Amino acid sequence: MTVQDSPTDIDAFAAEWEAWHLRKDSALAHEHGFLAVTGLHWPATDPQRFPDAPGTWSTGDDGITVVLGEGEELVVDGTAVRGRHAFGVIPERGGVNAVWGDAVIEIAKRGGHHLIRPRHPEHPLRTAFTGTPTYAPDPRWVVTGTYTPFAEPRPTTVGAAVEGLQHVYDAPGRIRFRIDGRELGLTAFNGRAPGSLMVLFTDATSGVTTYAANRALQIAAPGPDGAVVLDFNRATNLPCAYTDFATCPLPPAENRLPVAVEAGEKIPHERKPIAQ
Repeated sequence: MTVQDSPTDIDAFAAEWEAWHLRKDSALAHEHGFLAVTGLHWPATDPQRFPDAPGTWSTGDDGITVVLGEGEELVVDGTAVRGRHAFGVIPERGGVNAVWGDAVIEIAKRGGHHLIRPRHPEHPLRTAFTGTPTYAPDPRWVVTGTYTPFAEPRPTTVGAAVEGLQHVYDAPGRIRFRIDGRELGLTAFNGRAPGSLMVLFTDATSGVTTYAANRALQIAAPGPDGAVVLDFNRATNLPCAYTDFATCPLPPAENRLPVAVEAGEKIPHERKPIAQ
């Protein structure tokens, strides 16, 4: 544990967590965030038009190309483009945003395939969003562990929220920790900041109180002795928990924890069945 049990410490812990979660949900509900996505389109070699984007789109060895019709315009890197525009080769997990009025058209590559994902601020999923339900923050879910790097990063293939799609990540090492006296482990991927880590996992709450497919946890860079802190209060949903228009990775098979991690984000309101 990293938090003492005094009321002052617990109040400060909860307040810091509340501020973090508000920032997380605010980013999700940004006018061009994932809740604004209106479609997930897979262009082919034959040009095709999509209902929520301008122009006709196609893909090939040179990447994605759009041909805009009369009166249609996109703004790419601050420059207005009309007619035919080639977006060039996009690296895996890379992307380009093209502005169309108040919308943004994301052109990206996931699992070796090009995709087009329009984002419209007026999308009902975004405008009706009221926040993500969570477990109450609890210091007992702040767990210390030990990170052991692999001799070489291990390319790890995992499934995706989209059937038939796969992602490949380099796993730099594994984290060992204990919950309720049980020795557990998680294979780690690289995190957002240099040296930081990220784990994808499921547990005994998955599909019951938390989203069935996955949750993610960001972990600060290990200390010199490999020490890490896993704050499961900050276990978050990936975009696929809210929308079918996401290509999120699934956890490696070895990251299915046999315990109930009753911390972090729960199943979004948007995924709960409507009462009959």
